[in-house]
Amino acid sequence: MTVSVLVVDDTDHVRRMLVEMLKLDGFDVVGAAVDGAHAVELAADVDPDVIVMDLRMPNVDGIEATRQIKTTRPEQVVILYTAYLDHDIEDQAREAGVTICLGKIEGIQQLERELSRLTMEFAPDLGS
Repeated sequence: MTVSVLVVDDTDHVRRMLVEMLKLDGFDVVGAAVDGAHAVELAADVDPDVIVMDLRMPNVDGIEATRQIKTTRPEQVVILYTAYLDHDIEDQAREAGVTICLGKIEGIQQLERELSRLTMEFAPDLGS
């Protein structure tokens, strides 16, 4: 079974790049949201295994979107993938229910490694 991923980023070229790179690496990208409010709606509709969530977005940011998603999907795996990462943000993200925080500076390869690791750690039956 392929791991399904919802990508959330307000920057069009970043969102498209993430979708394409994840597809090339064998992930099933089931949706792409332009902000946190859209992510909350899509998460319910597309039922992703993992959500890759940007932090700073208009309307609803990634931390608030994660809070909202976790109210109805408490087991949802969320990776906060952001250019703005510090200890305060990591603390806020964990309180909201983010599974792991990654800086965009670490690159797409690190994101893909973490997606694969989390898939095996949190849902070992997904890999079969």
